[in-house]
Amino acid sequence: MNVPFLDLKAINLAHAAELEAAFQRVLQSGWYVLGQEVANFEAHFARYCDSQHAIGVANGLDAIFLILRAYGIGPGDEVIVPSNTFIATWLAVSHCGAVPVPVEPLEASYNLDPARLAAAITPRTKAIIAVHLYGQTADMAAILPIARQHGLKVIEDAAQAHGARCHGGVAGQLGDAAAFSFYPGKNLGALGDGGAVTTNDAALAEQIRTLRNYGSKVKYYNDVAGYNSRLDELQAALLDVKLQTLDQDNAQRRAIAAVYQQELAGIAGLTLPQVPDWAEPVWHLYVIRHAQRDALAQALAQAGIGTIVHYPVPPHLQPAYAELGYQPGQLPLAEAIHREVLSLPMGPTMSLDQARHVAATLRACLAQLAQPN
Repeated sequence: MNVPFLDLKAINLAHAAELEAAFQRVLQSGWYVLGQEVANFEAHFARYCDSQHAIGVANGLDAIFLILRAYGIGPGDEVIVPSNTFIATWLAVSHCGAVPVPVEPLEASYNLDPARLAAAITPRTKAIIAVHLYGQTADMAAILPIARQHGLKVIEDAAQAHGARCHGGVAGQLGDAAAFSFYPGKNLGALGDGGAVTTNDAALAEQIRTLRNYGSKVKYYNDVAGYNSRLDELQAALLDVKLQTLDQDNAQRRAIAAVYQQELAGIAGLTLPQVPDWAEPVWHLYVIRHAQRDALAQALAQAGIGTIVHYPVPPHLQPAYAELGYQPGQLPLAEAIHREVLSLPMGPTMSLDQARHVAATLRACLAQLAQPN
């Protein structure tokens, strides 16, 4: 049995009739940018996230950047970011002219460690970006009081966490504002790129609506030097279709994760995800750790099991951030995590039998790796 890491074709074909109808509706409308489809999806997604406002933008990176820009964060400012995350979180800070200040994670969750936050705050710190990595929320109940004590904004990077919950609240309304990605592989994925900002701050929402559209509220009249970052009508219509089954899709991801958790428990040298009682992850990724990660990935590939490394190199060691001067060993937790993580197949069209096969194959591969040469 071959099990792909993610079968995007199957995911979208499950909605084929509805997606084709949405396409025809947009085609026949004659309106393709910032029209009724975007307005409808924004209203529905805001409701889903229990937020007052959702603003569709071009992608997840822009969503973070526009929040920072709307808050006036720029040169001379610092923004706290996780040391282990996809580089987009850091890039949004850099694109504002601010400096990303990394904080190491909790090893149990891979998310920002609240206990390390205070030491990273300086007079130049303006915001904290809490990434809900792999689909499990950061501990916002612990992070928010620290931020409030220091007068800092808290931004959720919820690119991997559509529908995830923390202490009963849903991602998208846990901080001051949240950034989502609708990249095709996300739990709520477009058939192209897209993103959104959610917030309960009406002034922030209005500022982001203006910034995303060339700094204009009225066509050809520009209040600020804005950007072109708009979720288009077609992607909004397609996302609106898939939003209707997001909870169902997330439930299947949870069922797959439960199989992995049960079938892979107790294997020496294998670290499984840990979920605190207050978290309800949506399992965008199911990530294991093993010291022989690369050999394990190769063995699984030979057995027909697709895996991906999220992510092989932490941001501080990427050439893009060479000017910050970080050296290997300075952020040891992030470096250890990135050396050992491996993402197993996960998706809403995957069956529980496939999950059991993946687990059995992984067990066999690990037993083979343990054999003396």
